[in-house]
Amino acid sequence: MGFKYPRNLTFTCSKCGLCCGDAARKKRHILLLESDAQQIAVQTKQQICAFAAETEGKEPYVYEMHKAAETGKCIFLRDNECTIYGARPLICRFYPFELTAAENGDACFGVTFECPGVACLGTPKGGKTLGESHFRTLLKLARDRHKQPSRSH
Repeated sequence: MGFKYPRNLTFTCSKCGLCCGDAARKKRHILLLESDAQQIAVQTKQQICAFAAETEGKEPYVYEMHKAAETGKCIFLRDNECTIYGARPLICRFYPFELTAAENGDACFGVTFECPGVACLGTPKGGKTLGESHFRTLLKLARDRHKQPSRSH
């Protein structure tokens, strides 16, 4: 099985918090794998229901992170910094990229240019150039996380 990824990109997180909550024209769903929720529960010493709600039809994701009602941002975002960074969910580790499967089974990474930290090579923004090894690392992380046992219904 092969994989495709965006080429000629750079990325630098600007710590804007855009990825952590609702935007003017987009409601964000911060989805969690069972393993994500378990990790966060251990780090925060909270029950999963304190920070996430069960969700259906979004497999392999089984929970959705709560957001602060007044801001529409993740409840773990403080001053545009993630307070659970070491245990952040897979979906957060991937942003501004998304992993999907092509019809032939290949893994395909897409990118959202709504993130102000993403730029094409040669633009004034600079940043770390993202190559094949970056995307291979993300793909391995996704595969490892998906191998972890999930809850039974």
